[in-house]
Amino acid sequence: MRVLSVVGNRPQFIKSAPLSLALREAGVEEAVLHTGQHWDTELSQVFFDELAIGEPDYRLDLRTADPTAMAPAIRAAVEAEQPDWVLVYGDTNSTLAGAQAAGTVPVAHVEAGLRSFDRAMPEERNRIEVDRHAALLLCPDERSAAQLLAEGVSGRREVVGDVMADAARLFGPIARKRSDVLGRLGVEPGSYVVVTVHREANVTQDGRLRRIADGLSRINAAIVFPAHPRTRAALDALGLDVPTITPLGYLELAALASQARVIVTDSGGLQKEAYWFGVPCVTLRPSTEWIDTVEQGANVLVDDDPDAMERAITEARFPAAAPQLYGDGHASGRIAAALRD
Repeated sequence: MRVLSVVGNRPQFIKSAPLSLALREAGVEEAVLHTGQHWDTELSQVFFDELAIGEPDYRLDLRTADPTAMAPAIRAAVEAEQPDWVLVYGDTNSTLAGAQAAGTVPVAHVEAGLRSFDRAMPEERNRIEVDRHAALLLCPDERSAAQLLAEGVSGRREVVGDVMADAARLFGPIARKRSDVLGRLGVEPGSYVVVTVHREANVTQDGRLRRIADGLSRINAAIVFPAHPRTRAALDALGLDVPTITPLGYLELAALASQARVIVTDSGGLQKEAYWFGVPCVTLRPSTEWIDTVEQGANVLVDDDPDAMERAITEARFPAAAPQLYGDGHASGRIAAALRD
């Protein structure tokens, strides 16, 4: 059996690492295609280096987030490889391009069925369309599987857990043991706030980034803010004096996030990682696809409201009785088995 895996941005590199290992162990051949949606070294190559992911068989280096521009080259790779499956991850434009370019080859969608119910988000529109393309819907939990059933999506549903939990289980302890990032930044465990902001709405829409910066200025703790290049450029363009550092590799960010007092983010993946690390999360969005973390009291949605940000960060506590969410850290093996089945 042969699989073509399509990746293009930071979360997909992380998700693909434990799954690539599980595919090899299951005797499944894998070819990896990197679309180039993230092309900055600190947002792409560093993850291949840190997580020991093999070099991509196809490196498109398109340096664009336009799925229309990606699709022809992905289609050429599909025709060359003749895989049994095209495997796509999450909700990015690379995900959508991979699903659209698969042609007659069946698509397997990792993280199927997630919904924030906010159609203004391009990620939400991508999720819905990719799920409709997919023959195999690899769901992180029963809620997402039920959502697909309610929508009448025709693919085969499999509840496998979340591959990001696999990455947290495998790489979190290594990150804390190996990284000296806390010492380099001069922060102590439990004393600082990790911030990430990268979503298009927060970076490009009028006023949102300014309001977020206002909220950050009220934090009475050290801030560690690894800034996406687009975010740093937007802060500079608005003349906002927000201290940032350059983007970090996955292991360094995991070491920081797992020992933070609070995580403030608009990232879907980091909301889950915060939960698995036992760190309270404040999310800079009006909605989330990971609603269970909110229902358990581990995550608070504040949108771009500075007052709500200040209050949520000050009051943030991780619930003592938080249950296990999104699987047991062994989703990759289940996905490999589902592909073989």
